[in-house]
Amino acid sequence: MSKQHLSLKEKTAHGLLWGGLNNGFQQLLNLFFGIWLSRILNVEDYGIIGVLTIFTLIATTLQESGFTQAIANKEKPTHHDFNAIFWCSSSIGISLYIILFFAAPYIAQFFQIPELTSVARFLFIGFVLSSLGTAHNAYLFKYLMVKERAISMLTGLTISGIVGVTLAYNGFAYWGLAAQHITYILCTNSLFWYFSRWKPSWNFNLKPIKELLPFSSRILITKICIHINNHIFNILLGRLYSKTEVGYYSQSNKWNLMGSSIITEMIQGVAQPVLRNVVSDKDRQKRVLIKLFRFTAFTSFPALFGLAYIAPEFISIALTEKWLKSAYILQILCIGGAFIPLNHLLGNFIISRGKSSIYMWNTIALGLTQLTSALLLYPYGVHTMVSTSVGIQILWTVIWTLFAYKEIHFTLFNLFRETLPYLTAIVVSITLSHYCLVNFENIYLLFFSKIISVGFLYILILIIFRASILKESYNFAKTYFLKTAKNKTH
Repeated sequence: MSKQHLSLKEKTAHGLLWGGLNNGFQQLLNLFFGIWLSRILNVEDYGIIGVLTIFTLIATTLQESGFTQAIANKEKPTHHDFNAIFWCSSSIGISLYIILFFAAPYIAQFFQIPELTSVARFLFIGFVLSSLGTAHNAYLFKYLMVKERAISMLTGLTISGIVGVTLAYNGFAYWGLAAQHITYILCTNSLFWYFSRWKPSWNFNLKPIKELLPFSSRILITKICIHINNHIFNILLGRLYSKTEVGYYSQSNKWNLMGSSIITEMIQGVAQPVLRNVVSDKDRQKRVLIKLFRFTAFTSFPALFGLAYIAPEFISIALTEKWLKSAYILQILCIGGAFIPLNHLLGNFIISRGKSSIYMWNTIALGLTQLTSALLLYPYGVHTMVSTSVGIQILWTVIWTLFAYKEIHFTLFNLFRETLPYLTAIVVSITLSHYCLVNFENIYLLFFSKIISVGFLYILILIIFRASILKESYNFAKTYFLKTAKNKTH
């Protein structure tokens, strides 16, 4: 049976399966190469690249311009739609590179880091490379070709990781991180071209952009705000503190975003297309949203709270003692990170309803609130700034729910019913594990004992209280694999 003939439920299962495998293996590769690079490089090396992260993310978002989500919301996109995206995105990418090439010395002057000029000009080449694959990525996303996107990203991560570690090991310092970034973009987008059934033509008709622009422009602004929210501290610390402080925060934030993105990307790869397919039936869309929300909470809370629990041991073992100061920051960030996938899911729901303006303004409000709190609290230290930002992130889950209620009556009761059981289960599991292992002194034994005990206790608690998600997940996987095996025999 071809993918085109799968039911919506089967497509969701297929997407979640490959999305989960993709993000799981992605983070394992990021973990492997991240540990190697962290051991080779020093805190200042990460600080230099860290202050440029926000520029690369915002510029990449500008060249993508929200076209991926916009085309996913279009019922039957044509060749001309994808072709217009290709030429528009490419033009923006090239223009941005030219602008930022000449702006690089001023960026270096702002942060008082002379090395940034040459590094920025090299790193910003990624804008041009990624712009050439925007339309192809949009094609794969629209048609739920999650497997093909997974292969592309995993291949890119592997090759780029090898390049980064090799250069860092041979003394190229922060240039290894920069080269890793460029290599990943080049490999991934090359494979997007290979897997996409669509290819560009020499037709410069940009009329479809006018149709997509009202929706895509709001997605664009929203994504920029999200990147600012995630990386604003790199800019503030780079300006107000030292490269060392940026390095510690950048390292902590990297692992936090890596943990939350496992869940976020897995859900995001299917949420908007699937929710869009049932947009005409509010009751069915609500049921789909609740199931996705339950699954997100079930996976997000143990992943991020678990990472917070093992942070000191993980940092000491994997990255060595020189990074230990980042462990406490990581613990704080992970608490807020557990709610990021939930917020993203609700945001994707709002997009599926065609309300990109709500998505945009709510994200802008979140960003402005976090930025204001950071500017007011920076004299009190990094930990105070980060803790307040995390509190705001958690509060915003409630605000997203209020918007969802206006659309399909997804209530605060639904929010608490689908999150509190898993939040309670993981907090109880970590508490019991902590008191059982309090006398363990061997750091390696403590590290693995924490992981095993929390995982066991979390599942045990859900079994005792007969959590429906366990049966749903089992039946979900069983049905999918049985049908896949049956299709192969035919």
